[in-house]
Amino acid sequence: MLTELSIRDFAIIDRISITFKEGLTVLTGETGAGKSIIIDAIQLLSGGRGSVEFVRHGTKKAEIEGLFTVGNDHPIHKVGKEFGVDIEEDGMVVLQRTITRQGKSICRVNGKLVTLGIMKEFGHSLIDIHSQHETQSLMDPDRHIELLDIFSDEAMKSSLEEYHRVYDKYRVLKKRYKELSENEQEMAQRLDLLEFQLRELQEAEMQPLEDDELSEERKKLMNYEKIYQGIHDAYYSLYGEQKGLDWLSHAMTSLESTADVDEELAKLSEEMSNSYYIIEELTFQLSNQMAALEFDPERLNQIESRLNELNRLKKKYGATVDDMLQYASRIEEEIDEIKNKDSHLNKMESEIHELGQDAVLEAKALHDIRTSSAATLSEYIHEELRDLYLEKASFAVDINLKEGRESDPELDGHPVQLLPNGIDIVKFLITTNPGEPLKELHKVASGGEMSRIMLALKRIFSRHQGVTSVIFDEVDTGVSGRVAQAIAEKIYGISEGSQVLCISHLPQVAAMADTHVRIEKRVDNDRTHTAAKELTYDEKADEISRMITGAELTETTVEHARELLLMADKHKKR
Repeated sequence: MLTELSIRDFAIIDRISITFKEGLTVLTGETGAGKSIIIDAIQLLSGGRGSVEFVRHGTKKAEIEGLFTVGNDHPIHKVGKEFGVDIEEDGMVVLQRTITRQGKSICRVNGKLVTLGIMKEFGHSLIDIHSQHETQSLMDPDRHIELLDIFSDEAMKSSLEEYHRVYDKYRVLKKRYKELSENEQEMAQRLDLLEFQLRELQEAEMQPLEDDELSEERKKLMNYEKIYQGIHDAYYSLYGEQKGLDWLSHAMTSLESTADVDEELAKLSEEMSNSYYIIEELTFQLSNQMAALEFDPERLNQIESRLNELNRLKKKYGATVDDMLQYASRIEEEIDEIKNKDSHLNKMESEIHELGQDAVLEAKALHDIRTSSAATLSEYIHEELRDLYLEKASFAVDINLKEGRESDPELDGHPVQLLPNGIDIVKFLITTNPGEPLKELHKVASGGEMSRIMLALKRIFSRHQGVTSVIFDEVDTGVSGRVAQAIAEKIYGISEGSQVLCISHLPQVAAMADTHVRIEKRVDNDRTHTAAKELTYDEKADEISRMITGAELTETTVEHARELLLMADKHKKR
């Protein structure tokens, strides 16, 4: 959930900090007080596009920071691992966004600088924003297959993974087949290039790990004097005039003379003897090392020349000798593929056919799951629509197979086109008037109906999407009466599974709030400021009363507001 939101120098907001709680939080206030600006700020945290217009007049930058808390099984842990952002065991995620007066946008996740695209990945895992404009994206037919798959849950997840595994191989092989079979001139040029590169790599006669071994040898030659002096000093300290080894021998002999009268000294004597023979052996090794040392300036020149040649090749073919050898192996295979194109194409055709048929079988399993899930989803949506007084509306999930060409794989004797998520085209259809044919959502619903349809869909899908915070920005516009009460209950229902933040002008929605925050605008020293205040029960009743009348409080409206609050409490206890 979104725990804390801090905004500084953003639009008309100079500085504001809001603590959010679980359940349903409703934000109310006069038009222009800054309610939607707060949602705009949250939207920027989810990767929305920034603008210098957001920077408060007279300041250098706008700053937004959101603290989220998530469980150990939240999808954001996978996102964090993918992009190298640490998410601690306490499940705290901090999103930060800064927009400068010069238009520069700076994004951070848990203190790490990230791109806007990466921030969007994190934001979409944490925040789901719905406004009158954003509702249109829920109505986008291109997203319907994704929503149906989310609803299908675990059964769909494992089947999709298996399909993607086969489909990715099929797609890569088809792309390679196309490259190999088309544009003879381009392939001839490619062959010339590859043969030149292979020739250059083979003539270099590289050996595995050669660059590492040469670098190590060069290091020793360049530090010959230091190495020789170190060995020389160590050797003569033990075996030369300083006679370190002789003194150790004397110490060993002295202890041996006491070994038969004291058990403790006998142990020390044995350890001394072992140490002496180890150091004596090391002395012989130092002598051999010193005798073997040889400085060869010609060899150093040879190494430098060879490393320069390898570095020249690295700029073209790989960061290490092993990388270049692997590249040489790959282009050798590609050269053979191009030279023996016809036999390779025949082999690839057979592989493409087999992979295509395997992918179709996996796609058919997806189709069957979707067909079953579509029927269940339709039942759930009809139930939600009835609760929202759209009992005469009819909803259906239309699933059609994507027709293919003759060269595409077949299902039941008919060619089908393989798509990233199978062979299905999914559309949500609805009619709100009996006798009218089913049509795509955005072609049928009016403003008020759209809000209710969106809430019905959101009520179902919010259980499966796993987002931390769902935000509604005046999605209840254009409704009133019993429909307003039904919408309030649906929004509260969503908050039972996810934290919900809602900007609303409906007293019914405000009454349903677990936390009610009033956004106020005031003018100090000829500058506009925005503040947020969490309301007590009595203040909440007064605010709802103002929402009912739009004017001064009266005993009647306050009584009505308290009645709405009482009804909301009864609904929550059901």
